[in-house]
Amino acid sequence: MSTAATYTVKGMTCGHCVSSVKEEVGEVAGVTSVEVDLAGGLLTVGSDEPIDEAKIAAAVEEAGYELAGRS
Repeated sequence: MSTAATYTVKGMTCGHCVSSVKEEVGEVAGVTSVEVDLAGGLLTVGSDEPIDEAKIAAAVEEAGYELAGRS
């Protein structure tokens, strides 16, 4: 069974931002898909099992942005 979680990310302003977030979040163990909506500042993470939000937040911060919470 796959799950999806959507988060709000602060600070993304361009395509490079989107690529950075996708790359870092995609490296989190268990993540099967990453979608980023630049206009809405939304990050949707697909996985087979729920992933600890702290791991997603750490990946977003590694990319240089801030996870503002779950949407």
